[in-house]
Amino acid sequence: MSMMTAYTRQAKIDFFVDDIPADARILEIGCGDGWVRDHLARHGRTHYVGMDLVPPADVVGDIRNWRELGLEPASFDVIIALEVIEHVVIYQEMYDLLKPGGMLVVTTPVPGMDWLCKLLETMGVNQKRTSPHDHLIDFKDIPFFEPVETRTVKLIGQWGKFRKPSRRASDFSVVTPGHPD
Repeated sequence: MSMMTAYTRQAKIDFFVDDIPADARILEIGCGDGWVRDHLARHGRTHYVGMDLVPPADVVGDIRNWRELGLEPASFDVIIALEVIEHVVIYQEMYDLLKPGGMLVVTTPVPGMDWLCKLLETMGVNQKRTSPHDHLIDFKDIPFFEPVETRTVKLIGQWGKFRKPSRRASDFSVVTPGHPD
């Protein structure tokens, strides 16, 4: 592991781990080699499920097929997706799996700076991407979730904590004054 990768991993942990209650049920989408799981376990957070397309994840498969993979709706307090949402659109799936009021933690490149990410990959500073960044999004455009804290890191990364609202605006029925329900 490069020094840059080790530094970035620790900085991400520092950014979000303190906000995760010890008894939280956590889903990590794109868990890779399990470094987040290992850190969380060392710090008393043991209700963790790691998901990825390949082993050694706890759940091997595509998050878009979460029902077939045995996951229950609104069953997680926290969802972590580090460097995932630039590869695949999964906002509805994350919304469906997160409990109302639950926390979503995501990181992704800044859309206009992906060229710099590619350059750093070529130079061996950043890890190489596993698939194209076809779904880059500015955090202000993330659907369904309310921002809690977002930041731009080193001009090229976006890190964010979001909250699933108790109800979406579309879940409220519109009642016109003077008309019966």
